[in-house]
Amino acid sequence: MSNIVRDSEVVELNRPPAFRYGEKVKAKRMVRNDGTYAGKEIGELLVKKGEQGVVVSIGTFLQQFYIYGVEFTESGNRVGMKRRELLPIWDGEEEDELPCALPAGRGL
Repeated sequence: MSNIVRDSEVVELNRPPAFRYGEKVKAKRMVRNDGTYAGKEIGELLVKKGEQGVVVSIGTFLQQFYIYGVEFTESGNRVGMKRRELLPIWDGEEEDELPCALPAGRGL
């Protein structure tokens, strides 16, 4: 049990942000309003698990974490999230085909 990493021991600011402005991401979990999201009721669903969005801002929290402002397209909500709550979406992720170094239409 001694190898458990707790949030209080992690300092993300010692390295560059995990995501860039404009990067596509998706939520790893559902997010409800904890009372800090203005105009929504406490407990109201803000983001569905798997919902996709775009990083529109990068801030910090407690001089320890990066907080990524993500504009979620389906819900229209802009929510601040930690790195561990997000997954990157790679261009072409939905395709089954592996990337190829040869231009299209050119075989060996």
